[in-house]
Amino acid sequence: MNLDKLYSWLCRLFFFGALALFCLVVLEKIVNLSRYTLLRGYGGGRVLDLASVLLLFVIAILLREIREATIAKRT
Repeated sequence: MNLDKLYSWLCRLFFFGALALFCLVVLEKIVNLSRYTLLRGYGGGRVLDLASVLLLFVIAILLREIREATIAKRT
């Protein structure tokens, strides 16, 4: 397995993880309307913070791939 494949899998994993966390926060808000909770130890804001960190890594990986593609194109 080369490094490009690893970055691609990592990017997908982080993106779908962030998407799942976002869906969990939306579900938590819906459940909170009936005065129940799914996330006992964490608030919705903390989970959204974690999702945004994962998306930040996805953006960094994608920018790195774009940079490598443009450098390879020049040479």
